[in-house]
Amino acid sequence: MKGSLSSNYLDSQRAPLKKWASLSSLILLIFFTSDIIGKDKWLAPHRSKDPKLDTVQFPYFPSRIQVDFGGNHKRVHYDSPEVCRACHTEIFEQWEQSAMAHAWEDPIYKAMLKRASEATNGAIDNFCIGCHSPIGLVTKEAAATKDGAEIPGVDCETCHSVSTATGLDNGAFIISHHRKDGRIVKYGPRSDAKSEYHLTYYSELHSRSSFCAVCHNVTHPFNGAAIERTYDEWLDSAYSEAGIECQDCHMTPGPGVTQNPGKAALTGKQRENVASHFFAGANVPLMRHLGKHEMAERNIAMLRSAAAIEVLNPKNPVAPGSMVTVMYKVSNVGAGHKLPTGFPEGREMWVDFRVVGQAGKVFYRSGNIENGKTAPGTKSFKVVMGDKNGDVVDMNVWEVTHVISDTRIMPKGYSIIEFNFLLPEDAPSELTLQADLRYWPFPQSMVDELLGEDSFEVEVVTMASASTKLYVKR
Repeated sequence: MKGSLSSNYLDSQRAPLKKWASLSSLILLIFFTSDIIGKDKWLAPHRSKDPKLDTVQFPYFPSRIQVDFGGNHKRVHYDSPEVCRACHTEIFEQWEQSAMAHAWEDPIYKAMLKRASEATNGAIDNFCIGCHSPIGLVTKEAAATKDGAEIPGVDCETCHSVSTATGLDNGAFIISHHRKDGRIVKYGPRSDAKSEYHLTYYSELHSRSSFCAVCHNVTHPFNGAAIERTYDEWLDSAYSEAGIECQDCHMTPGPGVTQNPGKAALTGKQRENVASHFFAGANVPLMRHLGKHEMAERNIAMLRSAAAIEVLNPKNPVAPGSMVTVMYKVSNVGAGHKLPTGFPEGREMWVDFRVVGQAGKVFYRSGNIENGKTAPGTKSFKVVMGDKNGDVVDMNVWEVTHVISDTRIMPKGYSIIEFNFLLPEDAPSELTLQADLRYWPFPQSMVDELLGEDSFEVEVVTMASASTKLYVKR
């Protein structure tokens, strides 16, 4: 479905392209869209260069959240998820398991927020809070120094009070709190939904990836550096061209499940497909830490559906004492964005490669963990970001000015990697080459630094494996 209530800003910029056939028209188009195709292409409306003007346009600057009703915003203006639970019981129980529900109390996020707040004298606070607790931001209940589960994460009110996306990053959406006939209005993807408690307005935005973009594209609010680009990665992919939206993968019961019949509300209509609100993703350690083990397993299933690894067979047999080269193909087979995506300070996928003999003796290894990090020389797929001095930024993301390198795998893309090792003269006649594709959302060293050692163990997920034999001449 294209072009309804809150259509994608980029779509509105694509339409004129079809009109211009002549060279002169193309030149005019370039002038017309110069601010779009430049470094600020994702911003709409255009970001002011004057912070004072930004605070007028965006009252919660540097978050781009806006609210379309005046006055002081109090929690009483917003229903708690428990209110929604009365009618949307199953959806509530799914959401309560999700990372969305715990976006505010995520201990890694909270520790990073406090660290960023102290380093920037609070300048970055609203920016981070805006996507981890939008309602907490507009009610001013959430603060960098404030703990407590009473602060909402990304809850029912957050998503279903959004009427409009004003851009594609940094919380660029409008929270509406319209009332009609004494009832509040909720926005959703159904044109025929009815409720005795609230009015339901149809919003195409809620079934579009641009809805996700507002928090899953992250731009440094002061220097324009592209920090996270999950939406842009999808937009440039074959999934986007095929009309497969973020919701089609992350709002289903599991990988490969395309239909989920049922009712969204107890008194609602029976439907062929009801959107799941588990929001399965890739953060297994957080779910384990919170005791959400079913959700952890859902995330593992999602990770394992995303990637494949295969060996490009080495020559057999090989001579003792020779240098051996083994090549592998690592493919992004299921993710509609780069693999991995998001949170560049932490996300890492890598190949743990071992040459193993009898009784489990390891003759060579690349990709082991040392001091809470992947060892030097590991074949990793990740973003490396840098600061103004060209130094690597591995945690203090507010210092980022640019991307140094990006080895992640494009949607439906692949990477060929190779390992070279010297075969010992006394190597046995048969060896096993074992390659495991591993993933963690953040390294153990980050957890230890932010929360203290022994706070919790980062679970490493094996996404895919490949094993083959290497035979030695005798």
